[in-house]
Amino acid sequence: MSGYRDLLRTPGVARIIAAQLTARVPSGMLSLAFLIHIERIFDSYGAAGLVLAATSVGQAVAGPLTSRWMGRFGMRPVLIVTLIICAAGVFVIAFLLLPLWAYMLVGLIVGLATPPIQPAVRTIYPKMVSGRQLTPLFSLDASAQEIIWVTGPFITVVLATQFSPVAALSVAGAFMVGGGIWFIASPEVGKVRIPPSRRKLGMVLKNRAVVLSTVGGFLLIGSAASIEVGVVAVFGEGGTEAGILFGLWAIASLVGGLSMGHLPIGPWAMANRFAIVVVGMLLAPFALEFWWLALALIVAGIGIAPVLAVMFAIVSASVKFSETAEAYGWLGTGQLIGAALGSAIAGFLIDGFGAIGGFWAAIAFAVIGMLVAILFRGWHPDLRGRDASPLPDTEPVETVS
Repeated sequence: MSGYRDLLRTPGVARIIAAQLTARVPSGMLSLAFLIHIERIFDSYGAAGLVLAATSVGQAVAGPLTSRWMGRFGMRPVLIVTLIICAAGVFVIAFLLLPLWAYMLVGLIVGLATPPIQPAVRTIYPKMVSGRQLTPLFSLDASAQEIIWVTGPFITVVLATQFSPVAALSVAGAFMVGGGIWFIASPEVGKVRIPPSRRKLGMVLKNRAVVLSTVGGFLLIGSAASIEVGVVAVFGEGGTEAGILFGLWAIASLVGGLSMGHLPIGPWAMANRFAIVVVGMLLAPFALEFWWLALALIVAGIGIAPVLAVMFAIVSASVKFSETAEAYGWLGTGQLIGAALGSAIAGFLIDGFGAIGGFWAAIAFAVIGMLVAILFRGWHPDLRGRDASPLPDTEPVETVS
């Protein structure tokens, strides 16, 4: 823990982590909030799944593209424009009664305009700390990110059940606007300049570590999103049990990330950590009762942040600094698509088979993720004995003092 305390004492680190976490809270809220809101309007999880699928298409197209634009136009202009459009779309879905096709269109726009805060902050990190501190910083960031992915649904469930889905969407929009302004105003966002990549869009996917992490993130978050929908279906939209379970899950993920942050990252690191998630997911459907599900989610949660930390580290160590934003854009796209499609697939399975369908989807995503990490471990760089700093570009990187 002393290492994490030293990190947080580094000038600007605590502030930039807090700002980006606040701005990204909606990432953990919107999929579930859209699901509950649209299902309540149309009385169909399938209809809600279509809106989530449209959102995921937008995110798939925009993630790497808007991240790459930050190297051409600068971080702040891209973040400001996307923030305004995305927040407006969220409030439209919250307050306007529309036909299904219109909700899908607005969902697509929300996805296209998702602010690229995740790739921005991961590009900034290597310029704030030493190479020795970078891997622990990624572990700390991954642990904090899981608070978003798991606490976000907790906030959503509580607001949607105790007030209304509109309240949940409104709070998500407020986090997006307030946190986005805080992050954009951070000095580091203005100081670090990303040199434009000399290669075409998508060429960074020739890097095996980027592909492995993108696919792994898609499957990991797809599993998490699926089990979230399954838990909500078990206890109903009017129960608070789901929110409590998501809170326990967040705590477990935080503990797992912080406790494993110091472990060396070898070729089996992702597979070993994925195995913990699989065990938790496999436990869940044996008894759809509160305390058993609490145990299952705690076990699964312990592995989630460590898996993500490995992904961030191996990507950072495998690409040039000018390509880090786009690389993390692809990772973010994979995770966001996983969240949306995991919720959508689980929704259709729940419509057809009951709440257990959500748990089947979660198990399938997690098992496939572990198998990918095992079968493609040769794509996983060995970081034992080296730091996770990006590869240097052939020309100096400009910073504004």
